[in-house]
Amino acid sequence: MNRTRPLMLACLAVVMFNAVGCGYTHQSTFPDGIGSVQVKMLGNRTFYRGVEFDLTEALVKEIELRTPYKSVSREDADTVIEGTVVDVSQNRLSRTSTGGLPQEMEVKVTVDVEWRDRRSGRVLRRRDGLADVGTYKPAGDVAEPFEIAQHIAVQRLATKIVGVMRDDF
Repeated sequence: MNRTRPLMLACLAVVMFNAVGCGYTHQSTFPDGIGSVQVKMLGNRTFYRGVEFDLTEALVKEIELRTPYKSVSREDADTVIEGTVVDVSQNRLSRTSTGGLPQEMEVKVTVDVEWRDRRSGRVLRRRDGLADVGTYKPAGDVAEPFEIAQHIAVQRLATKIVGVMRDDF
């Protein structure tokens, strides 16, 4: 009897696990009833020109790639995303051992973003201070430009914004 008890408990655990499931679903985690999104050109309150264009373009591409919504430029879209780049900053991560020049730098891009239902005026999601980073190497044998890191940060930030569009769990 003592040998069969662990076997019975293991079988019971397997049956319970299969009955309950693992919590994954094939249903969309994006809000229903939305077919289109207009991404308005983001504003920019920084001295770094062009970052708002890059982020707007990356966001449109990310919406088309990772959501069930169609990104449209017309005013009759179901929803609209608006936002502002509020900060672009650089931080030195390391210095060269000879001369102390910056060896690796980090670029951080911060945005405030709002996704609103155009039909009802209701704010679907709002995030202030959403940020991400990219790195580059300004010195050395293969020096990289600042724009490399800015591009990486913008791509990551577009992915984060689309993540914000998902339903809250």
